[in-house]
Amino acid sequence: MLGFRRKVRIETERMTLRLPMHGDWCDWSSLRSESATFLTPWEPVWAPDHLSRRAFTNRVYWAARAQVQGTALPMLMIRRDDQQLVGAITLDNIRRGPAQAATVGYWIGAPFARQGLMREAIRAMVHHAFTHLDLSRVEAACLPENTASRGVLEKTGFKYEGVAQSYLQIAGRWRNHVLYANLRGDRRGRTDVG
Repeated sequence: MLGFRRKVRIETERMTLRLPMHGDWCDWSSLRSESATFLTPWEPVWAPDHLSRRAFTNRVYWAARAQVQGTALPMLMIRRDDQQLVGAITLDNIRRGPAQAATVGYWIGAPFARQGLMREAIRAMVHHAFTHLDLSRVEAACLPENTASRGVLEKTGFKYEGVAQSYLQIAGRWRNHVLYANLRGDRRGRTDVG
């Protein structure tokens, strides 16, 4: 399991991507709470205890376990100049063997949107996936009307691959998602979304 023996830190131009720690709960719950209106149209329905310390503690334990087992790499995005939590990015559903693939998911707090931070984080995570984890393919999916998410994926080298019907429950109902992928050594050329 390449790259999973030690705790991973990924440095970008302005941020450190790292696993969540227990001490992050206040910042995480505050940012998620103040960004709820911004985030909830794009996410599964939050559990009633979503912002609780206990739920976050479970998230911290899951993140550490997933990283060691090589099944996921759930990272918080910390702005280096002021140690501000700005969002999170997770490389999840890591599949070995013939697939050598994973899925990337992400969110950013409302105050930090449209500053290029997510683009920076996605580029760094994909680079890490290809160079340190020896993956061949990183996939992503988003709602068709989520133009911000589609834009950041396209700006970071992801190419549109199609539509998955009833892919995830978002805001309480099954929704179609547009599928994107970034391939190591991609030779597909430009693909246009119709």
